[in-house]
Amino acid sequence: MSEQEKFFVVVNPTLDEHVALDRAIITAQLMTPRPKLYVFIAIDHDSVDMSPSNSNIYRNTDWFDEQIHSRLKAADLDYQIEISWSDHWQKAIMHSAEKVGATRIIIRAGKPKSSSRFGFTENKWKLFKRAFCPVLLVRDGAAPERKVVLAAVNFQAIRDQQQQLNSNILAHGKALAESYGAEFHVVNAYLDSMLYPDRGRLARETGLDSSNIHVVQGYTDEAIAKVSKDINADAVLIGTLGQTGMTKTIRGNTAERVISALDVDVVVINSEYKS
Repeated sequence: MSEQEKFFVVVNPTLDEHVALDRAIITAQLMTPRPKLYVFIAIDHDSVDMSPSNSNIYRNTDWFDEQIHSRLKAADLDYQIEISWSDHWQKAIMHSAEKVGATRIIIRAGKPKSSSRFGFTENKWKLFKRAFCPVLLVRDGAAPERKVVLAAVNFQAIRDQQQQLNSNILAHGKALAESYGAEFHVVNAYLDSMLYPDRGRLARETGLDSSNIHVVQGYTDEAIAKVSKDINADAVLIGTLGQTGMTKTIRGNTAERVISALDVDVVVINSEYKS
């Protein structure tokens, strides 16, 4: 029997629709053994109107019963609720998730600020870059089922950290696809023939048939989006290099473009995560 997973689900209490919680419940019901859910209720002050006139920052016991307890009890899941008052949303998530030994963090992606671009707060970018486990971004309106999982790798990478990231993405992608009984595909983008990845190595390290390996010329975001659409992927795994330092070094332009180019759930894995 596999070890029980621990889903850490971040809920924004100013909303009445909780796509991350819904996704966690659907996923948990498909797994054996079923994971335990840790529901973390907190507000990212950078993205929510905190003025007293905002009626959505007030919640009573009925809201908790209707929005949280009833859903989890109906799903017959083991769960625990934690409420945070911290002003440091990202740090509070990291602290609490690590404390309970979370195996994945599940949060709502939100909606694009424009027709094609997501404007994530710096708090979310820090979470992507520093999380010790995979972070699942749940897209509003994304399909609840998982029939096809796509992992984006970079086999041209020569640095140890980048190669470790490839290993992390493949390991988690395979495990995710297996848990859903889904097809598993891999995509590797390249810009020119001098950077063409070793397809034989891709086949050996992924263990996949050639029909499930997609080597596409073009910019990373465009290549991943094209393959995702062609194979009707339900979830896409991407990587980001873990970083520390000034906030300006946190944001990853490639990762932002990839997320913005997709209309499905995205799993973000950084190089610090050990599968």
